[in-house]
Amino acid sequence: MSLSFLRDRAFLKEMLVIAVPISFQQLINASLNMIDVIMVGQLGEASIAALGLSNQVFFVLILLMFGTTSGMAIFTAQFWGKQEIEPIRKVLGMSIVTTSLIALVFTLAATGMPRTVLGFYTNDSAVIEIGAQYLRIVGFSYIPVAIATSYIAVMRSIQLVRMTVVATVSALVFKTILGYMLIFGIWIFPPLGVRGAAIGTASGWTLELILLIGFVYAQRTPLAANFATLFSFPAAFFARVLKTTLPAMANELFWSVGITTYNAIYAHIGTDSIAAININATMEELGFVVFMGLGNACAVMVGNRIGAGKKDEAYETVRRVIILSVSAAWIVGLVVTLLRDTVVGLYDLSPSGIHNVRMLMLMMACTLWIRMFNFSTFIGALRAGGDTRFALVMEICSIWLIGVPAAYFAAFVLRLPVYYVYLFVILEEIAKAFVSAWRFRSKKWIHDLVNI
Repeated sequence: MSLSFLRDRAFLKEMLVIAVPISFQQLINASLNMIDVIMVGQLGEASIAALGLSNQVFFVLILLMFGTTSGMAIFTAQFWGKQEIEPIRKVLGMSIVTTSLIALVFTLAATGMPRTVLGFYTNDSAVIEIGAQYLRIVGFSYIPVAIATSYIAVMRSIQLVRMTVVATVSALVFKTILGYMLIFGIWIFPPLGVRGAAIGTASGWTLELILLIGFVYAQRTPLAANFATLFSFPAAFFARVLKTTLPAMANELFWSVGITTYNAIYAHIGTDSIAAININATMEELGFVVFMGLGNACAVMVGNRIGAGKKDEAYETVRRVIILSVSAAWIVGLVVTLLRDTVVGLYDLSPSGIHNVRMLMLMMACTLWIRMFNFSTFIGALRAGGDTRFALVMEICSIWLIGVPAAYFAAFVLRLPVYYVYLFVILEEIAKAFVSAWRFRSKKWIHDLVNI
């Protein structure tokens, strides 16, 4: 595994200009999310579990948003490689319309029948009641989140990364401060517990959208178009974009439902188990910071190169990012292992909860490199290269033929602890690694979608 490409200053500069701001954004996001969990964690394991399960609704939504926007960003990145601005604006309009319609469905579910939604994950009445309070409030911000996600994806694809970072980080800091004051009743505010966390979260997400739109139009970016330009797109062009985007959307739907199923299995093991999973998830998010930057930078660079007709450079870009990601994963895994006891000490947990968190973090640290290999090939190659149909088939098969059956067998047949169930789930990642490696080496994932 040669690292000689690290002497290529032009490549490193281009990658770092995109990756560093995104990684910084993810770091702030993950750090503040961890703080949210710590704050709510002072209210007990039931509150941690309720927050974690409630956020599963948002998790499914955001993945559908990611599938939609990243699918459409394939086109905007390639159009940017050709320096064609008008089609980029129209793709943004398509993205806003599509994501807003999806978000509307989730808003109605979260605000209208929160107990029914949470009942899928757990039968713990205390957890359901606390979670319902959270969902009823935060659900009203799902549409602003959808629109913001559309802007962020397109802005990244045309390398307007810094604006997204400023908007997102500002919103996250506001959300955390307001949440803290509302959870514990600081200053003029009454103590609202989990409801306070929900108000802070919803307010922060809405602020993010306001800031993004303000930046786009105040600085007269290529996306500063009037409504007529954004939302008047030919049906044939929309169908062409959807042909590539729909498999990406379906991919995220099947994947998110699979992850949701995993969490439902974890939750049925016990409240302390889902609380431990939620804590481990915050650490995973922190660990993914570097890789989110690398993966998204890779996707933008690959899209730009394919649009410019440089397919060999696109392949080499992914190869380099894979090497960097796998190498970094071993370092991050070591750090996570060393910090286990420190992390556990931040939460009010039962003895079984403490043991679960320590073991989950160890499992996560040891398998991180496999997941990051898959992330690099999936986001940087298959998704960015427009190979969305193959990615969809691979995702469905790995999750539903391997991951979910393995988790069910481990939890309900073997009755293993939650950390061993988590390890069984990794079997899908191992299978996916073999398939994605073969597909990457074949170069069949490279599709020029705009030079036709």
